[in-house]
Amino acid sequence: MDIQSTREVELGVWTAVLIADEQRENVLSLLPPAVAAAYAADPELTSEKTSRYYLTGDDRYVFVGLGSEAQLTPERLRERLHKAFYYAQSHKTPRVQLLIRLSDSLWADDTLAQALGEVPLLSCYRFHKYKKEPEPSPVIEVRVNTGRADTEAGVTLGARVAEAACTARDLVNEPPNVLDAPALAATAVRLGEQYGFAVEVLEKGRIESLRMGGLLAVNRGSQTPPTFSILTYKPANAQNSKPVVLVGKGLTFDTGGLSLKPTQGGMDSMKCDMAGGAAVLGTFAALAANAVPVWVIGLVPSTDNRPGENAFTPNDVITMYDGTRVEVLNTDAEGRMILADALAFAKQYDPELVIDLATLTGSAMVAVGTNAAVVMGTADESVKAALIQSGHRMYERLVELPLWDDYGEQLKSDIADLKNIGSRNAGAITAGKFLEHFTAYPWLHIDLAGPAWLEKSEHYRSKNGTGYGVRLLTDFLRRTYGRPQA
Repeated sequence: MDIQSTREVELGVWTAVLIADEQRENVLSLLPPAVAAAYAADPELTSEKTSRYYLTGDDRYVFVGLGSEAQLTPERLRERLHKAFYYAQSHKTPRVQLLIRLSDSLWADDTLAQALGEVPLLSCYRFHKYKKEPEPSPVIEVRVNTGRADTEAGVTLGARVAEAACTARDLVNEPPNVLDAPALAATAVRLGEQYGFAVEVLEKGRIESLRMGGLLAVNRGSQTPPTFSILTYKPANAQNSKPVVLVGKGLTFDTGGLSLKPTQGGMDSMKCDMAGGAAVLGTFAALAANAVPVWVIGLVPSTDNRPGENAFTPNDVITMYDGTRVEVLNTDAEGRMILADALAFAKQYDPELVIDLATLTGSAMVAVGTNAAVVMGTADESVKAALIQSGHRMYERLVELPLWDDYGEQLKSDIADLKNIGSRNAGAITAGKFLEHFTAYPWLHIDLAGPAWLEKSEHYRSKNGTGYGVRLLTDFLRRTYGRPQA
């Protein structure tokens, strides 16, 4: 399998050797005698904290220890792979041959093989589109030699999912003067043509005729029209008879509107406020690229939120798509307004499940930091557990918060059906309670405000846009709905 980047540099080929305690002699026996002899007596060679570099003549090796197979997790493998490929990237290496041997029992689940395909692209990702003299990105050809033919499918799956996650990263990293709502919709159309899923874009006139009051209200301060993108992926062999609907917040920039955010710290990274929409687009690319047999519909409402001359204001009452009247108390609680229209719109599909993804609240980040997203909802416990398990498997983790009726008391309005914001306490949960009002089906809400954007890289998770959600949703949909139903 070849994983290609953008530029070839004429340097030597490196072999990345991942070596576990139990496989030490087995792996060394596959290497040239001089290389094996150099490390035959190294007591720390297989430690999970060890990296060794061997350069002589045309031989270039990086040894990365895995520790004991008994304690090897997919995430440890990803982090150790990142060590090897980050080294290759820093040395502008044109090709990396990957050698790994593990006991057969460890390959029973394809998660390890998938990690072998994911990490080269995720580790070597750079967004240098607007640099006059970008740092060179080497061509990375990964030749995986595991000793097992059945790992190839998992490696290919991982590479394709990683490519889709990098597409989501690109979208989040684009500046808002380039990626506005029409551009995001155009990107959805382009990805549909590239990967093979259908896209319909509703423009402002159609949105007005549908009376999507939440989306139109948020858009009032903008000079750019809103869009509402509908994605459909339904292969002939889809295993689910009713669709799973993914709803992604496509807020291309959020100033807070008239409830203006502070410019330093509050507004600096607000181009990432469409990370939920980016995750939906990336997930569709990953599903179609891997021909996953699952019927999925995507809804991406999109606008920016600005304090323009006709901007919606605190104290406005907005009539939503489903007729609910919402009293606006804070125009910075805009994401829930556009998501509410999309969630109500989703009812027409009689969905098996609806999952919305949004960088919705700072409260979610305060609760769990950048290490996880929060999840809540009304779906069956087994479905919720499967999603959380996929989060652990892909290390895009989820922490469940309660959705008790008590929290809804904060959203009662004196003059309308709902307020758009509660108190400062439990802000992530009251945002979820607001969204729940617009659902009438099994539903899960993912607030990814923390892990969608990082101020510094964390292993293979890149600085700035991370593409969070693509790997999580692809794994969940593939395992939960992409297999024959009982």
